[in-house]
Amino acid sequence: MPRTDQPYARSRSLPPYRGILAVDAKDFTGYPAVQHGSISRMIPELLNASLERAGLAEVWKDRRFPDSTGDGYVFGFDPAVMPFVVHPWLAALQDVLTDFNMNSAGVVRIRLRASLNIGPLPDTGDEFDGNGTPRNDTHRLLDSRPVKAVLAASSAHVTQVAAILSDRCYQDVVASGYTGRHPDHFIEVPATVEGKPFAQRAWLYVPTPSGNLYDRRVLGDQVIDDQEKPRTAGEDGRRDAGRKATSAPRSVVRADRSNVNSGTVHGGQHISNVDGGGDHIGGDYVRGNKTGTIHGNQGDTVHGDKHEDHR
Repeated sequence: MPRTDQPYARSRSLPPYRGILAVDAKDFTGYPAVQHGSISRMIPELLNASLERAGLAEVWKDRRFPDSTGDGYVFGFDPAVMPFVVHPWLAALQDVLTDFNMNSAGVVRIRLRASLNIGPLPDTGDEFDGNGTPRNDTHRLLDSRPVKAVLAASSAHVTQVAAILSDRCYQDVVASGYTGRHPDHFIEVPATVEGKPFAQRAWLYVPTPSGNLYDRRVLGDQVIDDQEKPRTAGEDGRRDAGRKATSAPRSVVRADRSNVNSGTVHGGQHISNVDGGGDHIGGDYVRGNKTGTIHGNQGDTVHGDKHEDHR
């Protein structure tokens, strides 16, 4: 029987830390089986081309424990280059996939989810290298609800890549200021996987976004509630390094017998120009507070005297 090391029995050195990159093709099983092989071969070619475009050809050349997953690919690399993998590589991958999909004449479209993580993994040259909790978590993040939802909700003509970063990767690379992307490019999400006992804090990054990222299906109710509630000065001071806190005060917008909302309104909204003591304002029926995300004008935009016909 092969010998397995018992945990907690003795102290030993940590394996070397590695960056882990995993990608997965959206709707792979939706293509006829005859196309699966060609898609599987194309994914590493696209990764290689995008790393070259980003000036990171050495990352592909020196990749550790590489493995095809059929509908994706995974490998390890020196974590010192993770800031460059976050940016500019993810943007370069978006560009390479855009070119590929435009030239494929709609026969095959490859849109990728990408997962980035950092952690200690065995890397001795053995065929079973690269196995461990950081590798497992990388794949769980890749299969998590937020990154799947954001790619599904975005335009197939615009957004070709959606990435999810582990919290360790985000804190070490983004919040610490080592990558060329501001923290505000990233969205905190609760990463969960259907049918799996997995739940972690993670961070979404979409190099070329489309559609509505501010969506409960993507962010989760708790994250949105946390973003919408007012924050005290003490809470602001405890936020992660590099991220600017934005409080959500009550927003009171007044107009002549109506409310005109433009952009995004957070918190409660109160209407003070009630006509005749009732709940009817300028033809709209309003009860309670209006909350959530409001786009455009809410209600009618009136020019001139609204009561002209009643004179």
